[in-house]
Amino acid sequence: MSGSTLSPPGRRAVPDRTRVAQWMIGCCMFSLGVKLFIDSGLGTDPLHAMIIGIVTTLDLPFVKVGVVEIGIVCLSLALWCAWNRTFPIVTVVSVFLTMGSVGFLIDLWNLLRLETVTTLLGNRWILAGSGLLLDSYASALIIVAGFGIRSMDLLVITVVQKFGIPFVVPKAAFEAGFVAVGWVLGGPVGLTTLLFVLIVSFLIQLFLGLNTRFLGMTNYGMAPSSTIEERAPA
Repeated sequence: MSGSTLSPPGRRAVPDRTRVAQWMIGCCMFSLGVKLFIDSGLGTDPLHAMIIGIVTTLDLPFVKVGVVEIGIVCLSLALWCAWNRTFPIVTVVSVFLTMGSVGFLIDLWNLLRLETVTTLLGNRWILAGSGLLLDSYASALIIVAGFGIRSMDLLVITVVQKFGIPFVVPKAAFEAGFVAVGWVLGGPVGLTTLLFVLIVSFLIQLFLGLNTRFLGMTNYGMAPSSTIEERAPA
C-alpha cells in the first residue's frame, strides 16, 4: 500500500449506477444470508450476541435490540468521522440506508415464509454455512462499491489504511471483541458465533481479492484515490 494516498470511503463522490447496483445486490445477499443463519437455529453473529447481552444486562423496557444497534452504529460513525476528520453526509446516510434496507428485506423474507424454501437445504449446518458465505460475499461487494459500508467495516478499513495491515486482522479483532463482551454480558455466544469470528474475516478478504483481481472491479471502499480518479466515469 506504500506510495499511494488512501482516502476513506466517505470522501468519494456520489456513486454511479454500477456501484449502486453492487450495493443493492450486496444488501439483498446479506439479508438472505442472515435469513439462512436465523433458519439454521445454530446461534447468532458476534455483534448481535453483544447487543443481546447489553439488552439483557440493562433490562430496561425502552432499550431493545434495535435501539442498541442504532446506538452502536452512531458511536461507530462518530469514531470514524473523528478519526478521518470528515463528516461526509453521503456516507452517513448510506450506512443507515444499508441497515434499514437489510432489515426491511429480512422482514420481507419472513413475510414470504422463505423458510419453507430454505429448510429444503436440509442440514442446519448447510443453512448456517450458506448464510456465512452469502454474508461474507455481500460484505465484500458492498465494500467494493464504496457505498453503504457497514459502520464497523468503515472502522476496519480505516485501520487498514492507517497501518497497512491485512483486512482480516482488524476485522477478526473487532469480531472477537464483540464475542468477549457478549459472553461477559450473558449474550447468546455459541459455536457458530466463534466460527463466525474465525471464518468470516478470511472469507471477506478472499472475496475482496476475487472481486478486484478476477472480476475486474475497482475497490472504491479501499482503493488509492489516484486509482479511483483514473477509473471514475467521465
